[in-house]
Amino acid sequence: MNPNLKFDFIVNKENNTVNVKREFAANLELVWEAWTNPEILDQWWAPKPYKTRTKSMDFREGGMWLYEMFNTESKNQKECHWCKNDYIKIVHQSMFSGLDAFCDENGIVNQEMPRTQWTNLFNENGEKTLVTITAQYDSLADLEKIIEMGFKEGFTMAMENLDQYIEAKFKLRQENKTNNNARVCTYLNFDGKTEEAFLFYKSAFKTEFIGKGIERFEEIPPSVEHPPMPEAVKKMVLHVELPILGGHILMGTDAPKEMGFTLTKGNTMHICLEPESREEAERLFTELSAGGNVTMPLADMFFGAYFGEFSDKFGINWMINYHSK
Repeated sequence: MNPNLKFDFIVNKENNTVNVKREFAANLELVWEAWTNPEILDQWWAPKPYKTRTKSMDFREGGMWLYEMFNTESKNQKECHWCKNDYIKIVHQSMFSGLDAFCDENGIVNQEMPRTQWTNLFNENGEKTLVTITAQYDSLADLEKIIEMGFKEGFTMAMENLDQYIEAKFKLRQENKTNNNARVCTYLNFDGKTEEAFLFYKSAFKTEFIGKGIERFEEIPPSVEHPPMPEAVKKMVLHVELPILGGHILMGTDAPKEMGFTLTKGNTMHICLEPESREEAERLFTELSAGGNVTMPLADMFFGAYFGEFSDKFGINWMINYHSK
């Protein structure tokens, strides 16, 4: 974790709580979306090598999130744990609370395991957002059992997953856009075949890679903030850009499961619009997303872009990405 970001973890055995203050280098809209959108939660909520997969989510007071955490390195069904969170109170972009429990795939609570009542408060401070988390337990025995199960270690890793996901996904967009001219790009995601695909496209279009050429995950500077990168990931393609016809740019990346990505039919390609002004970015986002599904609201990001992501009412995926001069 970035040492400049606040992270306090306190166990209070007098009132059976765990109290956490965790700061993120992103604005309130982005952090709130990451905590309340199941597609984004599935990318980071579970500590590695576990991964979260949402079965259903109804984010409203009285609604429920039902999800499983499974070990990506094991075929043993016992390595899968089902959980549910019954939402109690929600104040948009301010707080939400809920009662979490281990359960089965139908949401039937496991009475032998402790339940956690979460209260999460969100406060924006400039370009950072502080999330204040209280985990309440019925008894000291329940609290101690959760701690013995590795609550602190797992929760810390999940928070770092969110940092890593955001950084890996957006790091190179600013580096490769060297001017403020508008352009349209198509962003492609592959399951380890980006280099093969782009060499094929390069041959067909008879053009050359631009920017820094083929960049790989191993080029990300090592950091104590993130866990070691798996060897299988290091040689994968982090980012590549290829002009094709009429000034159109193909961009691509590998989306390895080890880095928290999940590829399914329908999310492997986005049309990325890079308008000349903030106002045009807002207009395009508002008009194109009408009747669709906003997966990341348009907002100022800590990496320097005014960025948003959505699927339109026809199921087409779009990115709006504006960089000021």
